[in-house]
Amino acid sequence: MRVDLEVIADLVEPNTRVLDIGSGDGALLALLQSRRHVDGRGIEISQAGVNECVARGLSVIQGDADRDLVHYPDDAFDYVILSQTIQATHNPKVVLSELLRIGRRAIVSFPNFGHWTIRYSLGLRGSMPVTRNLTHAWYETPNIHFCTIRDFVALAGELGATVETAIAINSTGQKMGMNMPWWFWNLFGEQAVFVLKR
Repeated sequence: MRVDLEVIADLVEPNTRVLDIGSGDGALLALLQSRRHVDGRGIEISQAGVNECVARGLSVIQGDADRDLVHYPDDAFDYVILSQTIQATHNPKVVLSELLRIGRRAIVSFPNFGHWTIRYSLGLRGSMPVTRNLTHAWYETPNIHFCTIRDFVALAGELGATVETAIAINSTGQKMGMNMPWWFWNLFGEQAVFVLKR
């Protein structure tokens, strides 16, 4: 299981209402239902993903984060989760704003494009990186908006969101020290998980 999913599961309070956006195969939603006993719903863009989720007994519909979040009422969920998806949306600012509107808290995880291996690949090799967490070549990647931890913190501030919890995960899958400065996380954090509230 992806490390960020384990981290997210630990951040969600038991017996809450959760919307998982970009559910994929349903791994996170299934984990949250079994471990945290949440009332979970999901949105997934691919029909194959929806089929996998439904086969697992999960309540997931087909939908697009860029277009379909406007149909949800304010404060409809305790948590709205966007895991490893914000960089693949067409308008991350609007999507994040919608998350903060429809959920009391938004949990967002994403690959950190400021990690030193990405900088190395671009700076010294002159090519787009392919890593354990960024497995696609540049011409087939679903990522269209490259974001660093520092960029995400700035966007959250621009939207008036409060960072309630921030966790950086290093290349070995371990959480990095909470007392480290942002520049350190931005350089050595391969992934990040944020809990935001309005």
